Amino acid sequence: MIQSRGGRITPPGFSGSADPGCWRLGANLLSAAPVIRTRAPALLAASLALSAPASAGDDGFEGMAGPYGERLRYDAKGLSLTFPEPDVTLQIGGRLHIDAGGASAGGLDLSRAFPDTVAVRRAWIEPTLTIGRDWVIAFQYDFSDPMLPINDAFVAWKGVPDTIVTLGNMKVPFSLEWLQSNNNSLFVERSVANALVPERRFGAAIGRHGQAWTAVAGVFGNAASNGIAGDGVAVAARATLAPILEERETLHLGLAAIYRRRSRDDGPFSFSSPAGTALFARPLVDTGDLPDAASVTRIGAEFAYRTGPFLLQAEYLRTELQPFGGPGVPAAGLGFQGGYVEAAWVLNGEGRAYALTPQGGTTYATFKGVQVAEGQRVSRGGAGVFELAARYSAIDLNARGFRGGTEQDATLGLSWYPEPNLRLIANYVHGRVRPGESQAAAFGSAPFSVDTVVGRLQIYW
Repeated sequence: MIQSRGGRITPPGFSGSADPGCWRLGANLLSAAPVIRTRAPALLAASLALSAPASAGDDGFEGMAGPYGERLRYDAKGLSLTFPEPDVTLQIGGRLHIDAGGASAGGLDLSRAFPDTVAVRRAWIEPTLTIGRDWVIAFQYDFSDPMLPINDAFVAWKGVPDTIVTLGNMKVPFSLEWLQSNNNSLFVERSVANALVPERRFGAAIGRHGQAWTAVAGVFGNAASNGIAGDGVAVAARATLAPILEERETLHLGLAAIYRRRSRDDGPFSFSSPAGTALFARPLVDTGDLPDAASVTRIGAEFAYRTGPFLLQAEYLRTELQPFGGPGVPAAGLGFQGGYVEAAWVLNGEGRAYALTPQGGTTYATFKGVQVAEGQRVSRGGAGVFELAARYSAIDLNARGFRGGTEQDATLGLSWYPEPNLRLIANYVHGRVRPGESQAAAFGSAPFSVDTVVGRLQIYW
């Protein structure tokens, strides 16, 4: 379920309407600067991430050793403190994503559905403690999200070769698009089909890998921010195979499944999705609360092919809900489905590398972000790296007379990477929406088209 995110801000001089006149992204960011400073203290660290490497050499800045051999270092991965005896490293990273945009939907009034033209999408602090070769403790906290501020919060053990055991809050192993970092996604937001993917959950998982395959399985409850309980218990598994795994060519195949059993005392259950940007405060398709969901089964199929600077990626997702039903009454379930196909081309750089194993958690077999070579950095006289992307995605929340709505989106995107820790994204999204019953009061019952332009300033270290 895609939830509304916190931290939205409306800059001075804007009425909150979403007409095309609000699409001056640069002006929006400048006018929002005073609020961003108060909402995102990570800006200070981010500014260091952009300025220090230019004066500290190609490999970053490394301070003098302390009295016990400890060393403070700053490079593209953030700030790290290393102790040689014992072998302990504390790395402090973070990310700051600021979005700005506007939307238009013909004769519909989007003033409530799209109230803000600028938002702090993410403001994360990400400390990671590595102890020797076997232990990793990771934590991510989002200052911009009052609903689900805790992201990764786990302990991983790697004492057995080719194996990672993880306990804590982490991504459920499901969907290639979801498991890839939001720093590395092709667009500002994931596809509308991502509404069928669960958020991070608290649980235990074990993963193994070979030279070209991975397998991970786990048991999960609710999210840590929600108190772990209240959403039943889920069993999840994902397996991937890379028949082609070369430096400049990769073929990825994957299958994943989740089965969640719920009780009548668990909270309501629903699926919903905005159209291309979290600036939409109200989803365009929504099932509404489904309190009678006794079990939820998800399956997903993944495909990706990368050759040099080109990447083609696609997924199909399906969800089946079974109600509790009454004595002697056969239960009729609901089935929802969605999927996407997307392609990207790095115009003047290397393609996205394939990462078979994570540092910890369940994010096996994913694609990394675009790399900026030293000579391409703007601070070194280069022009940066450019990436073009296109995507078609769809979701169908109608089933057995139930009407949650359907949506189809076509997205075009351009990303510019002027420095290794800086990215600017511009997306145009054209969506075709048929609202469900729960959204009829806001959008009516007739199909409509919605056009969205959104940009992002992304800093990560």
